[in-house]
Amino acid sequence: MIRDGLVRYERTLAGLERKGRRRALLPPGGIDFTSNDYLALADAPRLKAAVTSAIERGVPAGAGGSRLLRGNHPEHEALEAEAAAYFGSERALYFGSGFAANTALFSTLPQRDDLIVHDALVHASVHDGIAASKAPAVSVPHSDVDAFADAIRDWRKAGGTGHPWIAVESLYSMDGDRAPLVELAELADRHDGFLVIDEAHATGVFGPGGRGFATGLEPRENIIVVHTCGKALGLAGALIGASETLCDYLVNRARGFIYSTAPSPLMAAGVREALRVLAEEPERREALEALQRFANAEMARALGLEGSGSQILPVRIGDNALYVRIAARMREEGFDIRAIRPPTVPEGTARLRVAITLNIDRPTIARMFAALAAILDEEMP
Repeated sequence: MIRDGLVRYERTLAGLERKGRRRALLPPGGIDFTSNDYLALADAPRLKAAVTSAIERGVPAGAGGSRLLRGNHPEHEALEAEAAAYFGSERALYFGSGFAANTALFSTLPQRDDLIVHDALVHASVHDGIAASKAPAVSVPHSDVDAFADAIRDWRKAGGTGHPWIAVESLYSMDGDRAPLVELAELADRHDGFLVIDEAHATGVFGPGGRGFATGLEPRENIIVVHTCGKALGLAGALIGASETLCDYLVNRARGFIYSTAPSPLMAAGVREALRVLAEEPERREALEALQRFANAEMARALGLEGSGSQILPVRIGDNALYVRIAARMREEGFDIRAIRPPTVPEGTARLRVAITLNIDRPTIARMFAALAAILDEEMP
């Protein structure tokens, strides 16, 4: 009976419930302290107008097939050319999501005789790509350059003959801290390796023109950068910036690229406009920088916690059920903040992830931290 076949799933869900780790879909509600819409572009008139204009000039909503069949549209190619020029890479390749880009990259480019050394806190999509890779992988402690070096040295001593691949985020999605990119790039150079930088939460926010923290490292043959389009750029998809050779290899060997329907050409047209916004409206980044400085100071004042120095502010306590309850109470107060629990973050590090975007202002930030401080005083044992 199929009913019996469902019992094992129900048991797993019940176990997640007991541990305070069962998830459910919640609609947006209250003031946005959760999204990654850092520059408030998701609902921006310029992006809506760009998509409307694309429709009017005949750009289709759907691609109709993979890029290697009939799905390759001029909007895809125009976006890739403009993105490569903007971010300073030799070539760019557009994927439907950051998850798709990372899984395609790591499952395809590292070879059997290579080694992937990744930061313990790198994105789940990187972990999934590594799981599908032919190359062995080693996890090292967060942002520990010496640990990366030790892993590569140990691999060489054990007979490793290929190339090491170093995988990091430039700005970590759940902690809001920066990776030591310069030191890691030097490490990659010393060991004839590659450095893969996921700029998901830095693209549009940091670096000259919102080009991210990898600015200045591109274009180099051993630097690969992933720029997500669904966060600060307000739309969807992701761009891999790399050498012509590596991008061409992905086109020919990445199953996630070859066998997926191409992203919507309308989305590509919107991302092209988002890149123009980055270039033409620096005041958005300047306003966000001022807001995040204010938010970091308010967090220290109201909660006595040191901020991350970025737009991502984790409030850590560690208890799963407590965080779910606090997040629910914050939503009742009108602030949309979500609890982040394992396995998204390591065991014992559950947190509220506060995201600062241009959808809010200073008085709202101050009210939110005041409300959170009051709730924490009541809820903490």
